[in-house]
Amino acid sequence: MAECGRRGLSLLEEARSRYESLQISDDVFGESGDDSSENPFYSTTGDSNSDNYPETNADDARVNETRSQSCVPPGSVSSGQAQEEGWGDTLRDLSLPHYQDTHGPTQKMSATATAMDFFQLFVPDNVIQNMVTQTNMYAKKFQERFGSDEGWTNVTLAEMKAFLGYVTSTSVNRCESVLSIWSSGFFSNRSIALKMSQARFEKILKYFHVVAFRSSQGGSQGLYKIQPFLDSLQQSFSSSFRPSQTQVLHEPLIDEDPVFITTCTERELRKRKKRKFSLWVRQCSSTGFICQIYVHLKEGPGPDGLDTLKNKPQLHSLVAKQLCQNLAGRNAIIFTGPSITSLNLFQEFEKQGIYCCGLLSIRKSDCTGLPQSMLINTEAPQQRGQSHVKMRGNMSIINWYNKGNFRFLTNAYSPTKEGVIIKRKSGEIPCPLAVEAFAAHLSYICKYDDKYSKYFIFHKPNKTWQQVFWLTISIAINNAYILYKMSDAYHVKRYSRAQFGERLVKELLDMDDCSPTQ
Repeated sequence: MAECGRRGLSLLEEARSRYESLQISDDVFGESGDDSSENPFYSTTGDSNSDNYPETNADDARVNETRSQSCVPPGSVSSGQAQEEGWGDTLRDLSLPHYQDTHGPTQKMSATATAMDFFQLFVPDNVIQNMVTQTNMYAKKFQERFGSDEGWTNVTLAEMKAFLGYVTSTSVNRCESVLSIWSSGFFSNRSIALKMSQARFEKILKYFHVVAFRSSQGGSQGLYKIQPFLDSLQQSFSSSFRPSQTQVLHEPLIDEDPVFITTCTERELRKRKKRKFSLWVRQCSSTGFICQIYVHLKEGPGPDGLDTLKNKPQLHSLVAKQLCQNLAGRNAIIFTGPSITSLNLFQEFEKQGIYCCGLLSIRKSDCTGLPQSMLINTEAPQQRGQSHVKMRGNMSIINWYNKGNFRFLTNAYSPTKEGVIIKRKSGEIPCPLAVEAFAAHLSYICKYDDKYSKYFIFHKPNKTWQQVFWLTISIAINNAYILYKMSDAYHVKRYSRAQFGERLVKELLDMDDCSPTQ
């Protein structure tokens, strides 16, 4: 009995040590208190207070209950064909690929570096100066066509920084309208309102542009108004930070503020337009740093012919290839959700030196080439933690039971190695190592998303390119804060994410007192 206890404790310690870096980074936003992102699937601390599980494969379980044993899921093959294609129960050990890159910030920032210094790693003065030039060009052309605007004078670099600061302040104050700064209501802020009049701000807002006119080579691409900015931002993300070996492809949480949705009237809800784009990211699962972004327009033309695709798995596969195009030969490990996970994509990535671990769903995943026997649920009762694995080459498909069937596809983790899911109520639940790794890294990203959703810019423009612009500015500020926390400057003044945002706003406004509100 004592020996079993020691073995259980050893498994627990091993699991915690494997993901020690994730625990160090958990407080990425410098805040304490309850975390509403509590991922019910995994907890390395044993503090989880929930015993529910993700719906993805639980839904699959309900679907399978209505299927007959002879029913073949979409894209799958018969069990006989599966054996012919090489899927079998014989498992062999795989070694975790060695990462061919260092990770962390690429340049050392001084202990006196300010919030503005970190922000300008991604949005430097030359980028802001281009906004000044393009805004003035647009204002001139607009007035030539529709008549002069006597209240307008060309915007300056200092004014453009202040303009960015005012809009960014909505992420700190969580205020829907930036114009509330000059009001007498709850969200008024006299300390920053004095830096620019409301009338001047509205003039800049009216003419604000990143790219004023479509170039002759621009074609019909829907994001031409900000594409140069997106390219610049992407390059700065890549040059400022190298991610860890484990990374996640997903759509970050950018939906409407739930507090606003529950308090606004029906008329206000009808007036609000649905987003016409989706944003996908490749994110370092150890720090939360977003390494690459990809914007897909749901309507109209888009790059790479993605707008013509109606099949979601095919669309998501192409998005994944775009996000991972710079990872070839580095032996990175990519975690994916059901809409991206597919055998064909994982095999293509493996040829490029990119390894994968993804959650499978019969309804959402492309199941082509996978054995049918692993995609249907058996009628026999199963124990929690019970798993069945089939292997072909380096690829393993895992069917793991835990109050429902969860299926995984991976070539990054050995199918012979065991892990453990740690739950406060349920204790330790055995699982393959791939399941443990997927749960640990996705748990961290869930926490990041929950914190991040509190700090996106609340300003809601109507135009799609402006929505994308302010969203990517929000991502840049969060990335800047992550680099700040990893620098010597954080050890001098330990600002939380909210305080960092306040400081950045005041520095953009060039205010003498840049200390955040305590």
